[in-house]
Amino acid sequence: MDQSNVQANELYTLQLPSKMESITLLENLIEEIADKHKISEDTFANMMTCLSEAANNAIVHGNKLDESKKVIVNADVEGKRIIWTVTDQGQGFNYSQLPDPTAPENLESLTGRGVFIIKHLADQCIFNTSGNEVELHFKI
Repeated sequence: MDQSNVQANELYTLQLPSKMESITLLENLIEEIADKHKISEDTFANMMTCLSEAANNAIVHGNKLDESKKVIVNADVEGKRIIWTVTDQGQGFNYSQLPDPTAPENLESLTGRGVFIIKHLADQCIFNTSGNEVELHFKI
């Protein structure tokens, strides 16, 4: 069987301490992957926004800024798509019961837009059942 045109997956993993400074390490990885795979500026911007938001949520809401808890970020590049997973060590949350940030009573709120933004910018957004892991798909 000819294997010459089969592209192997590339896997990247980060273990981030639950502090805001960790976002820089994630941004560096996104830049590295974007450069290597010549990802368009639009997709790069969407990935940067989504992953910063997901990691921020994991650090603040999931792990409650407890630096002994880690946020695990994985990137799986396969062909023309990349699948990111962001997992925290928190209790999780019910992602189906989030208030709609576009509802009139929520427009003035300073928080509550992260998941809404992620769902709109990623090609696909899948939460695990407990809500402490999100999988984000992007076509590249």
